[in-house]
Amino acid sequence: MNETLTRLLSGIVYIVLLLSAISYSTTSFFILFGVFMVIAINEFCNLIQISKIAPFLAGIIVFYFFTFGEINNQNIVNAALAITILISIRAMFFLFSKESKPCSVFDKYLFTLGYIILSFVFITKIPFGISGYNPKIIIGIFILIWTNDTFAYIVGKSIGKNKLFERISPKKTIEGFLGGLVFSILAGILISKYFIGSSSDFTMYIWIGIAFISSVFGTIGDLIESKFKRIAQVKDSGNIMPGHGGVLDRLDSIIFVAPFVYLFYQILYYVS
Repeated sequence: MNETLTRLLSGIVYIVLLLSAISYSTTSFFILFGVFMVIAINEFCNLIQISKIAPFLAGIIVFYFFTFGEINNQNIVNAALAITILISIRAMFFLFSKESKPCSVFDKYLFTLGYIILSFVFITKIPFGISGYNPKIIIGIFILIWTNDTFAYIVGKSIGKNKLFERISPKKTIEGFLGGLVFSILAGILISKYFIGSSSDFTMYIWIGIAFISSVFGTIGDLIESKFKRIAQVKDSGNIMPGHGGVLDRLDSIIFVAPFVYLFYQILYYVS
């Protein structure tokens, strides 16, 4: 089969599965992202070359108790968020360090916990608000990330001259990054007005904030995964999606964005 057609069909199946599971019910949403998490753990452990037994057990137990186990105690959730943010910051230091060798065994397990497992937990926390489960929120964030990726590529390909982080991702440009950011913010405004259906300026500003976070931290998440792949000397994290690579290749942005969006929610809640 033609490679472009394979990539197109694989992408369509992925998007239909994603949107259907998110929209149908909380159960289907939890199950899909639980499966994605298990696959991502497998791919990440292969990349960093550690045993999968402990990460699989930890991932399944933690994910279950925060989703189907309904851990809603805000102190526990905030503690998990603090751990995730700290590990995310550690991952950013790892990204910007000039070391091109694998990180320590301790860091490998630490990244598996915070960068993979807990990040998936916060993906499942984002759509829940005062009114309960709202699938439009997580779908809206996916739209922002897709918008950022698409226009970063288009703008970078058209007018990109200055490399963003050539040592890790030679094709990314500063112009592409800024183009993705601008179009993500525009998409955030449209999502708030026409997809969420709110005429409130406050809601629009929230979605502009989410768009900014999604663009900036989505790009960083993509670069972090690229560094892990560069160290492992592989092109893709896996091959479960023909033409697209692995689950991590598709979700590297959202898993890094999720805890920061949730932190943004908590700041808004306490301020208001």
